[in-house]
Amino acid sequence: MSGASARSVAFDVVHAVSTSDAYANLLLPVRTARAKLDPADAAFATELAYGTLRMRGYYDAVIALAAKRDVSKIDPPVLDALRLGVHQLLGMRTAQHAAVDETVSLVRAAGKGSATGFANGVLRAVTRTSPDGWRERVLATATDADSRLALEHSHPAWVVRALRSALAAEGRAAELPDLLAADNVAPRVGLVALPGLSQPAELPEPGRYAPTAGATTSGDPARIRAVGEGRARVQDEGSQLAALALSRARPIERGERWLDLCAGPGGKAALLGAEAARGGATLVANELVPQRADLVRQALSVLDPAPEVRTGDGTELGFREPGGYDRVLLDAPCTGLGALRRRPEARWRKQPKDVPELSRLQDRLLDSAIAAVRPGGIVAYVTCSPHPAETTAVVQAALDRHAGTVEAIDTPAVLDRIATAELNLPRRSSAQLWPHRHATDAMFIQLLGRVDG
Repeated sequence: MSGASARSVAFDVVHAVSTSDAYANLLLPVRTARAKLDPADAAFATELAYGTLRMRGYYDAVIALAAKRDVSKIDPPVLDALRLGVHQLLGMRTAQHAAVDETVSLVRAAGKGSATGFANGVLRAVTRTSPDGWRERVLATATDADSRLALEHSHPAWVVRALRSALAAEGRAAELPDLLAADNVAPRVGLVALPGLSQPAELPEPGRYAPTAGATTSGDPARIRAVGEGRARVQDEGSQLAALALSRARPIERGERWLDLCAGPGGKAALLGAEAARGGATLVANELVPQRADLVRQALSVLDPAPEVRTGDGTELGFREPGGYDRVLLDAPCTGLGALRRRPEARWRKQPKDVPELSRLQDRLLDSAIAAVRPGGIVAYVTCSPHPAETTAVVQAALDRHAGTVEAIDTPAVLDRIATAELNLPRRSSAQLWPHRHATDAMFIQLLGRVDG
């Protein structure tokens, strides 16, 4: 294995995330391909980058103790190299000498030759304490229960509090440590067999709950024939259940018009489009950002005919076409706190101040979705976040604003009819999926019915 070049790729990704707000899931495949890494090296680079990003908060606490200084006082490229080194020492089975020597080489290659002695000293200090010993030292710095959980599981404290609140609403606050731990375990790759184009039996492993689902735990998914041909695609099972809750809430009548209000990058739109085609309905996919609209067109190109893709502001579309659709999916922009297994850096990217702004946008988009649906039609409000301010609070506010026009549909009952195994959802109008309970992203799903009249 050419560990050095794999480490260089991981460093480039981690440093781009921390300094340029890059997305690891988009950047890592590009850098891996450019470096022409073999499968073993690519796997090493992936574990190194993703593991470092997941545990960044915990590793920063270790580095601060080992260096006897706050990490804010360490040069960013040196700090990112140290994070990679600490992950190899505490989170991987890398030989100590290789982890230390190669990390020092990364510091030198980053143009920080004067810091090589510092980096060497910090990592040598890390090697003198066992992983269990470091855990005790780090947790001893916690000031309360939430900060202890935040340190132990490497989540910002505000995220820990939000997740606790969401679980408490179901009477399951005691499950918080399990949820935080699940966020730090790389998931298997979820796959969806697009109805009418492929079957789950064509996929390597079975899904758990969605009747369209499969999975894989190894290799490039594109090597799977159905995926390579576009008849199946990568998609988390929670996202599949969210789309199917809308498409299978009741039988499809030929001629129905469906709308995906915020369709980018196109995963749910592809599943909805396939479902619509089988039932004689048509789908319109709308996306605000032109580049993401192009991704939607690409995702839908496998369908014949391909659904219409529009580029426009979702907050306005419903008011321009009032009552124009029978079913509307609003997969709302959100903090993404439900996908931390797959997007580990998302936990560090968002701040508490981002939530109110997103909630206001979600309110406006939901008003537009409700305007777009005809009487008797259905809206699915979906977020990849369990944060109460983005989920139940948004739904309740919409029900209050549209009293007499919109009513909540028993979404767990709908999902119970669809799912191939028991989801054990609490009996309330909305459905919340969880990584630690369902091995899915933490998708929130609420079906709303437009009252006839």
